[in-house]
Amino acid sequence: MTTGFFWDEKCFWHTGGNYASRLPIGGLVQPMVAGGLPETSESKRRLKNLLDVTGLIAELDARTAPSATAEDLARVHTQSYLSSFKEMSDNGGGEIGLRAPFAQDSYEIAALSAGLAKGALRAVLTGECDNAYSLSRPPGHHCLPDFPNGFCLLANIAIAVEAALADGLCKKVAIVDWDVHHGNGTEAVFYDRDDVLTISLHQDRNYPLDTGAITDRGAGAGVGYNMNIPLPAGAGHATYLEVMEKLVTPALEAFKPDVIIIACGYDPAIDDPLGRMLCTADTFRQMTAQMMAAADDLCGGKLVMVHEGGYSESYVPFCGHAVIEQLSGSAITAPDPHAESYVIRQPSSRLTAFFSQIIGEMQAELS
Repeated sequence: MTTGFFWDEKCFWHTGGNYASRLPIGGLVQPMVAGGLPETSESKRRLKNLLDVTGLIAELDARTAPSATAEDLARVHTQSYLSSFKEMSDNGGGEIGLRAPFAQDSYEIAALSAGLAKGALRAVLTGECDNAYSLSRPPGHHCLPDFPNGFCLLANIAIAVEAALADGLCKKVAIVDWDVHHGNGTEAVFYDRDDVLTISLHQDRNYPLDTGAITDRGAGAGVGYNMNIPLPAGAGHATYLEVMEKLVTPALEAFKPDVIIIACGYDPAIDDPLGRMLCTADTFRQMTAQMMAAADDLCGGKLVMVHEGGYSESYVPFCGHAVIEQLSGSAITAPDPHAESYVIRQPSSRLTAFFSQIIGEMQAELS
């Protein structure tokens, strides 16, 4: 099996500049590392470094890809937004939207990040690779057509999907977003479409606060082709696997996509600073196995993972390595150094049963 791994050093060079999150700098408030922005290059760079050190990278088809073109970007984003983003990027950076600051050259880096996702999808659809992983940065699933949001400057997956559809490489695409935050940008792009199924499982009322409700099912031709699965904080390993089995996989089976794309965020991990979901590296490994099985059954194994969030510098590399081990079928491992202590911290059987009851209620509501 050939697993493509799309990455580029330039994507690690994106920065939000001097962005102080919620705290005013000065007085007794000391400036923070990376200006207080959780989305830094470190978790992604350390994932690539871990692949290098274990030797797994040598078993992958590692490559870069061309940047997304102006035509690619214009299929998803308004020209007014793209022009403003480009102008501000050329002049040192700033912030146009909400919690999506950027610095010099971020326009070009964001276009490259989208290009990596596009390249990974194209490689799988053309048969160059059996499956693929795109280490895209900056992330993309919060970016609206005209408004950057939540660290996301361009809608990477949406751009890749629209390019593939325009080129006739596929007709039906399923996007499964397991980032801890609702994939509101991806949802917005395809909300009234029936050729793209969007599924987001996320921590309820984390970010954004006003999107991600289970009742948001699409509009017009897209009714029934958007699925939100808001989960209570602390859901944990068993609940995530049950959601994938009972809600996500049946939706994929009903839709019968030509390819499955995973918005692969690692912020549901137990020690992530922006999530409270208690997932482990093995959670991500097993969810990947579930999606590989679904892809094998439905679309000839065509599966693409696009990196989204995940802000634990120490743990994201092990979660990502577990995913790529599974994706590639490699025997090379990077054992989770926290496995024993993180299993102990999983929800009790009583809480897991309660979460299972909630899943049953969601099944009824979404059917």
